[in-house]
Amino acid sequence: VRLVESGGGLVQSGGSLRLSCAASGFTVSFFELRWYRQTPGKERDLVASISAGGASLTYLGDGRGRFTGSRDDAKNTIYLQMYNLKPDDTAVYLCNSPAHGAWGRGTQVTVSS
Repeated sequence: VRLVESGGGLVQSGGSLRLSCAASGFTVSFFELRWYRQTPGKERDLVASISAGGASLTYLGDGRGRFTGSRDDAKNTIYLQMYNLKPDDTAVYLCNSPAHGAWGRGTQVTVSS
């Protein structure tokens, strides 16, 4: 089981990014997958989940309406679309499969003011 995130980078405040998490070793459409984010010295925050049925939930209070999870079954990949990014969104974003206890290494998102 392997999860590999990509799509992070440096973006100005108000910009958008789409993060990807490519899975291997299992089929994403059979399991719930999650996006977390972490900043140094803080715990990981749950950002969004994509259920086995494909439904997306956003957990961050200030992320609702700005962050949306999605999935491409043909590519065995999930995504996190982020709009209107703010400097407080700066973090390492990680993909997680709770069923497998698997984590990706993360992708850095930096939002400049």
